[in-house]
Amino acid sequence: MPRNTSINSVLIIGSGPIVIGQACEFDYSGSQAALSLKEEGIKVSIINSNPATIMTDKVVADNVYLLPLTCESIEQVLQEQQIDAVLPTMGGQTALNLCIEASNRGIWDKYNVQVIGVDVAAIEKTENREEFRQLMVDIGVGVAKSKIANSFLEGKEAAQEIGFPLVIRPSYTLAGTGGGFVHSKEEFDAALNRGLHASPTHEVLVEQAVLGWKEFELELLRDKNDNVIIICTIENFDPMGIHTGDSITVAPGMTLSDKCYQEMRNQAIKMMRSIGNFAGGCNVQFSVNPETEEIIAIEINPRVSRSSALASKATGYPIAKIAAKLAIGYTLDELQNQITKTTSAYFEPTLDYVIVKVPRFNFDKFKGANKELGLQMKAVGEVMAIGRTFIEALQKAAQSLEIGRAGLGADGRQSRNLEEIMHSLEHPSAERVFHIKDAFELGVPLESVRKATRIDKWFLVQIQELVHLEQELRRYQLSNIPRDFFMTLKQKGYSDQQIAWILGNVTEDDVYARRKELGINRVYKMVDTCAAEFPAHTPYYYSTFEDENESIVSDKKKIIVLGSGPNRIGQGIEFDYSCVHGLLAAKECGYEAIMINCNPETVSTDFNMADKLYFEPVFWEHVREIIELEKPEGVIVQLGGQTALKMAERLEKLGVKIIGTSFKDMDLAEDRGRFSDLLKELDIPYPKYGVATTAEEAIKVANEVGYPVLVRPSYVLGGQGMSIVINDEDLENAVVKLLNALPGNHILIDHFLDRAEEAESDSICDGEDVHIIGMMEHIEPAGIHSGDSSAVLPPYSLSETVIKKMEEYTVKLAKALNVRGLLNIQFAVKGENVYVIEANPRASRTVPFIAKAYDVPYINIATKVMLGANKLKDFKIERKLTGWAIKEPVFSFSKFPEVDKKLGPEMKSTGEAIRFIKDLQDPYFRELVAQKSMFLNAQ
Repeated sequence: MPRNTSINSVLIIGSGPIVIGQACEFDYSGSQAALSLKEEGIKVSIINSNPATIMTDKVVADNVYLLPLTCESIEQVLQEQQIDAVLPTMGGQTALNLCIEASNRGIWDKYNVQVIGVDVAAIEKTENREEFRQLMVDIGVGVAKSKIANSFLEGKEAAQEIGFPLVIRPSYTLAGTGGGFVHSKEEFDAALNRGLHASPTHEVLVEQAVLGWKEFELELLRDKNDNVIIICTIENFDPMGIHTGDSITVAPGMTLSDKCYQEMRNQAIKMMRSIGNFAGGCNVQFSVNPETEEIIAIEINPRVSRSSALASKATGYPIAKIAAKLAIGYTLDELQNQITKTTSAYFEPTLDYVIVKVPRFNFDKFKGANKELGLQMKAVGEVMAIGRTFIEALQKAAQSLEIGRAGLGADGRQSRNLEEIMHSLEHPSAERVFHIKDAFELGVPLESVRKATRIDKWFLVQIQELVHLEQELRRYQLSNIPRDFFMTLKQKGYSDQQIAWILGNVTEDDVYARRKELGINRVYKMVDTCAAEFPAHTPYYYSTFEDENESIVSDKKKIIVLGSGPNRIGQGIEFDYSCVHGLLAAKECGYEAIMINCNPETVSTDFNMADKLYFEPVFWEHVREIIELEKPEGVIVQLGGQTALKMAERLEKLGVKIIGTSFKDMDLAEDRGRFSDLLKELDIPYPKYGVATTAEEAIKVANEVGYPVLVRPSYVLGGQGMSIVINDEDLENAVVKLLNALPGNHILIDHFLDRAEEAESDSICDGEDVHIIGMMEHIEPAGIHSGDSSAVLPPYSLSETVIKKMEEYTVKLAKALNVRGLLNIQFAVKGENVYVIEANPRASRTVPFIAKAYDVPYINIATKVMLGANKLKDFKIERKLTGWAIKEPVFSFSKFPEVDKKLGPEMKSTGEAIRFIKDLQDPYFRELVAQKSMFLNAQ
């Protein structure tokens, strides 16, 4: 049967600001769903408060409402638009909770809006821990022994009945918030209180803890005819006890027997069919006893999830796109498989490769945080790698993380402290996978590692084999490594950098040249859904070392856009937004647009977004070989944050054209010392400064410029390592810490302008003209990182004199730095004096905010300027903002209750929201201004 023709207008609810546990995977899902519905001629409206996403862009939806995610905002949309249906399954737990609240208030009934993609009653069944447990018992699916508790006394009784170890699971929370393991009676009271307070319904499930069991996730789709297919089976490398968002995961499942897998499939399908009559996507999590293969259900989420984005990228099957079409009435057999274009969507993907997801953590931003992993998610992002084998994909994932690792060890970063290593194996942290390899290098027996980690032996054997390969490699010199063995090393995921480190007397370039001599080249394989059983038509590739290359190079002019890698604090979804617009602009200019990125959560890695997608680490060796294969006209590094910028120097040395501002000029802006010299030449005021390479030099400089001083390294993003100090002792400590973390880096010592205001400008320069796209005034004073500051667009209290100085300095700097494209400048304002703090000739986190506030596609314009396709005068730019727009940072401190929440020069926010006000008497705005006074008084 065709789709439901009564649905002509759909509202999609977004997930709001990025927080730990709910990140840009919902930007991807929401964007894909919106485009899918528009293909059917359906008018799409989106409500979301996140300005940094593609989802809230006019290229995605017909109507975008940048409003707080509340029932009042929902009513505003329903009053202004004729909405037939609401799709709440694309915005994570936030959207589902809002959908339930609107339903309970009778809003959907009042405006005659049907809920599609999920049954509201089903949400209650899945989120209420007792209802879920009882439902599983009723349908014959195993669950852990448990009891529900709505009070402290009930919780104590449940614990006494079940026995330790236990797990506390609060109802209606996101990413395990408030949950945790309890190993003894002494820990229980505090954990129970924490869980009861975290649940909005003051309800927890006290459950038997199946520590050490295996964990699996299945991604399912179901249509209105009750047809169900399994899109992907994902196995957690880490056993039960670690939140899936913090676990290394692998697809397809590596250690499942066929009997267990078939039983798990059957149970998952039974579970999905039991939670109401709806069509759409679903995520099911199971635990499996490694000894008996007994299966118990952990939870079911009747919505797309973090794992849905991963499964989509892993299989090439666009889950959100198909789920949106199922929600409006199509059946799976009526829809086309997006990869083969010849088979139907009622076709379960088959993988002839392995994907590995590794989470990215940012504990360096949360000093004093408990780094041990458990039920509460702590990762801020993730990477995905694709290889022919598990170990190849794991090494590629390690290279993708951007934590200074060249793979899984063999890079000079290994630990040799056996006590530290064994503690890490028993107490999981971000470093555990690396410490497993370190343990094997120190001779720890495999069985001891297995007992300490409870990780399946199969995975451990794969890692242990690397140690044997490295021992073998040390017998050779670069000149006499046998070709077959060299090929084996590359097939096991070893980077040239790792091989050089193991050999000890050669460089990465030497290794690269030698393997090229031997004819050992990376080839590219197409990602398809059918293990090549049917021809695939998707330009989506990963690299490996074999004979046949499936990436056919066209004769078109090409542009490569370098992505921003994993999300982290200081480099988030706003850079993916920029990359997507860069791709679209390059295509509009007639180029073949090629994307390189490794983040499975993002829109830029949707295979429909670029002309060609390489799902590869943004790691020099990988980028270099793609460039050598594709031979582009140039590479855009300006849109991918610090990840892409760090490659500019090597690209220039390789003779690759950098599109837009040159490396030389970007480097001048990044080198804080040379940049201050430029400001002096231009007669632009700046804080007194000096550059130091040792603690002794730093103290001398600080006494010359005067305390307090701002201490910061060059070439960093997100305020990494910045601090404000007031005496020699604090300065010495800060500098020593920085030099240990970033050896060889120059340290800039600035006089800190206390009690100054902060402001910034964003602009585009085409080499002749400069267009200032926005000026913002910060609510918080100078000394708080701009990413952690609320910012008002346009300025609300700066004098005309100050604004004119900011404009003058922006134009001067854009021309002096030979900017082609984007430029962000940060200012300190004291009285009527304006000082330049820094300039960044690249995309910034504020450009998407300005673009949404003014409703102008600034990244698109900037990219066309970078490409030389247009001059600024070619664009007629009309701003639509009436009143003011406010960018407000959002934090995830609830995940780290033990850390200092005080804000300073190092960024800590995980996301941002946008709010519009019509006048400065708005109560929300007046409260922010009151905060500013509080900050200034504190200084």
